[in-house]
Amino acid sequence: MSNNTELLRLQQVQKTYQMGPSTLHVLKGVDLQVHRGEFVAIMGASGSGKSTLLHLAGALDTPDTGEVLFNGQSLTRVGRWARHHIRNESFGFVFQFYHLLPELTVLENVMLPAMVGAPWYQAIVRARPKKDEALNLLDRFGLTARLKHRPNQLSGGERQRVAIARALINRPALLLADEPTGNLDAKTGAAIMDAIIAWHKERKQSILLVTHDPTIANLADRTIHLVDGRVRA
Repeated sequence: MSNNTELLRLQQVQKTYQMGPSTLHVLKGVDLQVHRGEFVAIMGASGSGKSTLLHLAGALDTPDTGEVLFNGQSLTRVGRWARHHIRNESFGFVFQFYHLLPELTVLENVMLPAMVGAPWYQAIVRARPKKDEALNLLDRFGLTARLKHRPNQLSGGERQRVAIARALINRPALLLADEPTGNLDAKTGAAIMDAIIAWHKERKQSILLVTHDPTIANLADRTIHLVDGRVRA
């Protein structure tokens, strides 16, 4: 693909963590590109730094050295609040453990990203235009009958579908998924991946997904392997 289709680029990204007296070198000069409309899977052994890489790509964390570029803009050089804004408006996140707020209903959880960044007295007003979109997403994922349910009233597959709808509510340029089926049985996990693939094909949704499952990785347009803190195609 040509460079003008590039959405995300990581250049020589390094990340270390201090574990008591020891320094853990997780990423050792990672280079990675994701193009618009592309589905990229990241595979690697447990502890290889897959989640760390995803967090850096989605501006949840910053590298020690190197550059993270999104739409040509450096995410490592902008201020904290600008990074928060870009993350909320341009990225959608799906995690293994759902991270739904237990006190909110299904519909409220999905609409939550639309409220982020607004003062409490404006949050409901700001989110109101998103209600129809939230309802459409929940209908698409077969959750219309669960709108007023709370997370503890849902199955694992239903919770993950709510999490996917929440990730898509702001129409993100890039969907980042960290082991989205890792907490589900094989049948439910396959249904979740069917929903993600369908959205990717219909909406040309760009996706960066972490998995340890080669069956899931084979669904991607391209798979990269993280080995010893470095990317191998």
